[in-house]
Amino acid sequence: MTTVEQTPAPAAVDGDAPRRGSYTTAVWTGRAVVLVVVLGGWELFARLGLVDPFFYGEPSQVIGQIVTWVQNGTAQGSLWAQIGVTMEETILGWVIGVVFGVVFGIALGRIRFLSDVLGPYIKIMNSIPRIVLGSIFIVAFGLGLGSKVLLAVVLVFFAVFFNAFQGTREVDRNLMANARILGASRWRVTREVVLPSAFTWIIASLHVSFGFALIGAIVGEFLGAQQGLGLLIRTAQGTFNANGVLAAMVIVAVVALIAEGLITALEKKILRWRPPALSGPDL
Repeated sequence: MTTVEQTPAPAAVDGDAPRRGSYTTAVWTGRAVVLVVVLGGWELFARLGLVDPFFYGEPSQVIGQIVTWVQNGTAQGSLWAQIGVTMEETILGWVIGVVFGVVFGIALGRIRFLSDVLGPYIKIMNSIPRIVLGSIFIVAFGLGLGSKVLLAVVLVFFAVFFNAFQGTREVDRNLMANARILGASRWRVTREVVLPSAFTWIIASLHVSFGFALIGAIVGEFLGAQQGLGLLIRTAQGTFNANGVLAAMVIVAVVALIAEGLITALEKKILRWRPPALSGPDL
């Protein structure tokens, strides 16, 4: 009677966790070094007069401007109110743009007649610099919430639409045919086969599209608004306050990074079935 010997687990597996930890530490250390070198060099050059702080600001003054806004507020009100207004416009524009982009992308991807009829018009609209529509929206809808949301929707729509459209076209045709053979209706195939298959494409577009929504809100406020971070940037620009412009940009960047983290967490939760991507040490 033969005995079956168990194959021991590879020794490399035991060292994966420490190796990943070392790699993560190295990555964060590298990021910190880059940040210190860039900001430290900028501050040093500004103080030595090699960089004109009137035009390019100073990191210390930028931080001071943010502290002043937090403590004393801005000319338009509290800093948190400005952030809240911009985020409201961004989130509304993003949600509406995502919904329309997904619906139209799947519809045109599934219905060839719609794709052939509307495809040329969508390509024409996509070729237009959509930022210029902000001025039209300001004239038509005023300085309030609506014009900023519309501009954000227009920017988000195309980013999501093309991903949803391509994701729908990439669905395995054999899988769809098998579902139809088993008696699934066209709507059920779309809901239970096409949509889940295209979901990775749609989720991938959320990262880029949120940035577009934020850009739409900021540009709309810059063109004309009563509150918001875009108005904060325009006011600082009008008073030749380079540190104020950069401070507002830092706030926008922080908001974008937080949103990116939340979207990434949502992606991981929804797509838990997807195998993890290879990290640096595994390559």
